[in-house]
Amino acid sequence: MLKIYNTLKRKKEEFVPITEGEVKMYTCGPTVYYYPHIGNMRAYIFMDTLRRVLKYNGYKINGVMNITDVGHLTSDSDDGEDKMEKASKRENKSPWEIAKYYTEVFFNDLGLLNIDIPEHITKATEYIPQMIKFIQRLEKKGYTYIIDDGVYFDVSKFGGYGQLSSKDMDEVGVARVEGSKEKHHPFDFALWKFVPDSHIMKWDSPWGVGCPGWHIECSTMSNDILGEYIDIHTGGIDHLPIHHENEIAQNDCAMGHQVVHYWMHNEFVLVDNGKMSKSLNNIYTIKQLQEMGYEPLSYKFFVLNSNYGKKINFTFDGLKAAQVSLENLRKLIQEHKNGTAKVSEEKLDTYKEEFVQAINDNLNTPLALGVLFSMLKNEQKSADIYKLALDFDKVFGLKLDEAKAKEFDVPSEVQALAQARWEAKLIKNWAEADRLRDEVGALGYEIKDGKDGFEIVKR
Repeated sequence: MLKIYNTLKRKKEEFVPITEGEVKMYTCGPTVYYYPHIGNMRAYIFMDTLRRVLKYNGYKINGVMNITDVGHLTSDSDDGEDKMEKASKRENKSPWEIAKYYTEVFFNDLGLLNIDIPEHITKATEYIPQMIKFIQRLEKKGYTYIIDDGVYFDVSKFGGYGQLSSKDMDEVGVARVEGSKEKHHPFDFALWKFVPDSHIMKWDSPWGVGCPGWHIECSTMSNDILGEYIDIHTGGIDHLPIHHENEIAQNDCAMGHQVVHYWMHNEFVLVDNGKMSKSLNNIYTIKQLQEMGYEPLSYKFFVLNSNYGKKINFTFDGLKAAQVSLENLRKLIQEHKNGTAKVSEEKLDTYKEEFVQAINDNLNTPLALGVLFSMLKNEQKSADIYKLALDFDKVFGLKLDEAKAKEFDVPSEVQALAQARWEAKLIKNWAEADRLRDEVGALGYEIKDGKDGFEIVKR
């Protein structure tokens, strides 16, 4: 029984799909105006883990992830410049060139992290006609009004507004003024923004030339592909108070019923216990970590060692420890690959049950990794354990069957001592062999004997 934390209900619930055996899932994708940083990528590691857990439980997924290439203003509250337009001016390129480049960067990062990509990737600029029709549907039902800068959604007409983020509609204390050129309520949000002639990205609409609001794209694309009922909607916790709250308002008012059944959010990544900030120069990308000598999958491993719903503190000491642990994990798994010990079906079933209980308890990847490490360390070298470990990796997505531990150069001194020990063993001089083994150990290495020779490994 899979249980997940539903942000909408503020509790952990048993997952019951709308259609047995199938999951309709929508994930908020990136705004492709700049390089995605490691905090952004946590949302997609979370998406990846959820998709893998669902598949491990036998579900078929119909997933959608959007690419925001227009409409997301520099402020989530409909203020400021369109992020794509701003990037266009910054780099002296067209918004379409900007979108193409940073979309490729994003998907390259997903590949480096071995992310399971959703079945449908949708771009906002390819859905403008559908967005206009969605807005018209809301307009026909009386949920919209027009002021000087655009078409707005009237949140006062949706009794459920604030249910996701616990917003208090009365705390602002703004009275509605008919005919006002200002928003009727601070929480009202833009569905369509009018733009000046100088604006690069603009389209004709029944209300005037403009571009869509940020929030309308997700409602439109999810409805177009997944329909009026969606099982799970995921995204970062930063989307919860505005973007996802507004999506609920649009969805439920347009369709006349609750559209999304489960809302799931991943928490922030902190850096040295603080927020990431350009002014602090502590924003890192996957490529930058790679250039520093860190394997991208070590960052994924670092993230998987915390539950998605808890803040995680990134430090380079923590990343370094994660890389060492990942290499040790690979080493342990390889040691089991050609093992001949037999492990009972009962014991294998017990490990499998412990693993499933962990991942099905709201994606408890730290506990699931603990089950994997415990199994590898406590059992004799067995090909059965190797196969089960790779089965577990279907959830982690760490490519444990492909990746190898980092190679290292064995100092000539250690090689000479190990060779001398082997020769001492051949003539059965056990005391000398033990002495030489201890010397090798004191230098930080270990000798592993085989039938026809030995192997030197770093401790």
